[in-house]
Amino acid sequence: MSASVSSDSLRQFSRGIAGALLLAAVWELCARGLDLPAYVLPSVSAILAGLANDAGSLLAAARFTAAESFTGYAIGCLAGMAAAVLVTMIPSARSVVIPLATAINSVPVVAYSPLVLLWFGIGMASKIVMVAIAVSFTIFLSTIAGLDRVDRKSVDLIRSFGAGRLAVLWRLRLPTALPLVIAGMRVSTVRSVIVAIVTEMLGAYGGLGWVIYQAVLQVDFVKVWAAIIVASAISLAFFGAISFVERRYVFWR
Repeated sequence: MSASVSSDSLRQFSRGIAGALLLAAVWELCARGLDLPAYVLPSVSAILAGLANDAGSLLAAARFTAAESFTGYAIGCLAGMAAAVLVTMIPSARSVVIPLATAINSVPVVAYSPLVLLWFGIGMASKIVMVAIAVSFTIFLSTIAGLDRVDRKSVDLIRSFGAGRLAVLWRLRLPTALPLVIAGMRVSTVRSVIVAIVTEMLGAYGGLGWVIYQAVLQVDFVKVWAAIIVASAISLAFFGAISFVERRYVFWR
């Protein structure tokens, strides 16, 4: 089974590489064949040259953004899971926590950026908070949906053997919920990077969002695309890491 999973993963990776190369070829042909200006669509070769020329600054900015995204992501995952466990263990809290979480997330998370930047400054802390807010609700919903999937008969059976509420949670609810939890975590990887970059564009000392904003002001659209490609690489790597964990450890999904 392990060999089969590895073979499937290799095929998917090969198809992804082939698709990326095909897209790059079409992009290059369109940009050069139609003689498009750089502010509309620079060629892939120009973007790669820009990546090589600005590799140092882009890598430094990527480390900044990655640190914000990963830290906020971890905090958001823990907060979302903790809230879901709370409303599962204390049913009376559900009527308070779910409406509150829904009200907070009914507004686009970017709308909170001015307030968060005012409260936490334009350093990394504000970006971490924004990412945590964006991720926590997704993880909360996926975790609570997973915890609620448990069959009532299974709960009654394990309780008949003397299991308490914590034992039911640890031995039955969490294993049942884990496939949905990890799916929510996988979806949240890309969102965490996007939110970090957008918040950086509104105010930051560094990061890919700050690089993009400065490049737009300087009308350097090749650098804009170079930063976007680096951001996409971070998102893909993050998504791939969580997908690997899902395939490797959530084998009963």
